Amino acid sequence: MNKAFVRESDEADDEDPLVPASAPGSRNYITPAGYRRIHAELLDLIDNERPKVVEIVHWAASNGDRSENGDYIYGKKRLREIDRRIRFLSKRLEIAEVVEPSVHHGSDQIFFGATVTYLDEADVERTVTILGIDEVDSSQQQVSWIAPIARTLLKARTGDTLRLVTPAGVSEIEVIDVTYPAPSQG
Repeated sequence: MNKAFVRESDEADDEDPLVPASAPGSRNYITPAGYRRIHAELLDLIDNERPKVVEIVHWAASNGDRSENGDYIYGKKRLREIDRRIRFLSKRLEIAEVVEPSVHHGSDQIFFGATVTYLDEADVERTVTILGIDEVDSSQQQVSWIAPIARTLLKARTGDTLRLVTPAGVSEIEVIDVTYPAPSQG
């Protein structure tokens, strides 16, 4: 039998290529807001998206010949994608360690959840927020806690000069400011 027709397990597709896999035994830190956002996405897939697609597939299947039925074929494909995403999100939430960054409010030392302003060698001021790998949005100046810049910044304090190792070489950065969200009142 041609290898192209061998059914592969859905387990091989559980990993999202856009999210780096955690090394076995490593931590999956996430903020409470990130956890809520991912949990809400999971619930939306389970409660809203999946039932709608199941209904479409059921309707399309009742129309007869499934081999040339676009609604059925694409509905089944979408259902597999939704199920894959549900498995992925469930696994990520299962291993998530929720860390509240506001406990460090007022501190000048950099920990997970900090928003850090630093000055690079070209005297360009940059600001990044260190978050979990499942919640990072680089367009919002957020970096994963496992990113090289975050690894360099973690545990440093305001005023520290650090050596940042990049593919382009080693450069020096100076920490200008460290802030954390204020503790919630309630």
